[in-house]
Amino acid sequence: MDLYEYQASERFRAAGMRTNQGVVAETPEAARAAAEQIGGPVIVKAQVHTGGRGKAGGVKLAASPAEARDRAGAILGMEIKGLRVRKVLVAPAEDIVSEAYAGVLVDREAQCAVMMVSAEGGVDIEEVAARDPGAIHKVRVDPRYGLLAHQARFLAGRLYSDKALARQGAKAIAQLYDAFVESGASMAEINPLVVNGAGEVVALDAKMSIDDNELFRLPEIEAMRDAGAEEPASRQARAAGLSFVKLSGAVGCCVNGAGLAMATMDLVKYYGGEPANFLDIGGSSSPDKVVAALEIITTDPDVKAILFNIFGGITRCDDVAKGIVEATSRVGLEVPLVIRLTGTNEALAKDILAEAGFQFASSMDDVVEKAVNLASA
Repeated sequence: MDLYEYQASERFRAAGMRTNQGVVAETPEAARAAAEQIGGPVIVKAQVHTGGRGKAGGVKLAASPAEARDRAGAILGMEIKGLRVRKVLVAPAEDIVSEAYAGVLVDREAQCAVMMVSAEGGVDIEEVAARDPGAIHKVRVDPRYGLLAHQARFLAGRLYSDKALARQGAKAIAQLYDAFVESGASMAEINPLVVNGAGEVVALDAKMSIDDNELFRLPEIEAMRDAGAEEPASRQARAAGLSFVKLSGAVGCCVNGAGLAMATMDLVKYYGGEPANFLDIGGSSSPDKVVAALEIITTDPDVKAILFNIFGGITRCDDVAKGIVEATSRVGLEVPLVIRLTGTNEALAKDILAEAGFQFASSMDDVVEKAVNLASA
């Protein structure tokens, strides 16, 4: 789950960090009132779950409340990377002396968090890494001990030669890590981390992605979810208890178990296709989940064929078969469907599907190869 900038800033402030606190507005008039309340020049920033706002024209300086209203009017309703802007953050304009980058994310290969900083802030960190990898400084954080004081000081020293600023920077870096852990995040970024005219280190931006698996223990963060900003398929999958990720291919995949789902997608690519999604119906025997899965997949206009690859352990093959029959009668399937079910009640599932006129694939390779061929026909 992604947080908006103003929400991520709240998490940073809860960890003690100095941030550029502003006011959220959903109309131009509300932006004008916010600028009036703040006083002085303000920055009007689009609130969307993506980066690149400045390049897209979603971040504007306003010298007066009237100009803030006009800036908000131009930003609200615009699209940034396909996402419509429905709210803006109006915050005090800072006198910026320098800009840096600080971030923390999960390194799955190292099985720990990695803190990263760069003295080149205010631009996409990917561009910096591609242009000058040496400009990115990293520290792996042992999860048993957390970010140690000397690690934070080392990173801050890569940003600031002034000792007073380095001390502030080390504190901000440690607070960023604390916010990352306490929020159950998979990524947290400050870009830019600025030094202002008063000599203060301030988080001028905030970005955070939360691991969905952490949300059961963090109801206050779950309450920050903006369902209206999510894809309808993602909302439907979450409501149905399905694990779903939209991809860009033409082969719709419905599988049970994350490992089998990943293997299925690998096999789709092996046979020359591209998966349209990751969709794991889990270990449930409920036909309703199968119905929901097919409804989600068929809403994607790029899907040209659908494959079911189910291993019946806890999941009963006959229940999946019933769900397929019910779902196809309900949604009016317009693309070909290939099915492989093996395991618990496999013979009964074959009878159910044969009676409904569906063909059975003999193996995992068979079902994937057929799906790829149908999608490319």
